[in-house]
Amino acid sequence: MAVTPERPGAQEWVPEEPTLDRLRSAVDGCRGCELYADATQGVMGDGPPQAPLVVVGEQPGDQEDRAGEPFVGPAGRLLDQALESAGIDPGSVFRTNAVKHFRFSGTRGKQRIHKGPSRVHVAACQPWLLAELDVVRPRGVVLLGATAGQSVYGSAFRVGASRGQRLEWPESLALPRPPDWVVPTTHPSSVLRSRQRTEDLAALVADLQVAAGLL
Repeated sequence: MAVTPERPGAQEWVPEEPTLDRLRSAVDGCRGCELYADATQGVMGDGPPQAPLVVVGEQPGDQEDRAGEPFVGPAGRLLDQALESAGIDPGSVFRTNAVKHFRFSGTRGKQRIHKGPSRVHVAACQPWLLAELDVVRPRGVVLLGATAGQSVYGSAFRVGASRGQRLEWPESLALPRPPDWVVPTTHPSSVLRSRQRTEDLAALVADLQVAAGLL
């Protein structure tokens, strides 16, 4: 990522000795990219501090931005359903997003219209995700959708080429104790938008069952 005054990257704001509480306190001060200016607040991950599984989504949505918590909207409820169907206790999972501030374009009534983060936002926010993974140190990571996949594997990542497969954590992203494995899959929000929701939900559950078998 090319560092610019507008997007210096988040590293300057990430605590040197992070804990989950310190990360949550620090994220609202982040000026690593311009998304902070229009968002209500930064939204860090939530879940057990030593969770065996971390699930990574795209960015906070409208409801998450207002609540300050990840996956509290319809996609989060569908994720819980899929996790349970796959044999994973939703309460045992740490949930977070690749990008910590909500990006939107205009409004529809009282609801702000979601706009996906760009590659530069994903790159600028990567230090927050790596800090969370360093603190939680999960056994495995599930990447929900293209943005989450690109936050770990770079811009060439495509969900369709690797979903439901066990991947290795990339050596290019150094962590003191990297996850043992990574499983990419689609984002629950894409299932909600699908015209073949039953089939796409079944495919999401099948991918999560791969993760369940690795835990």
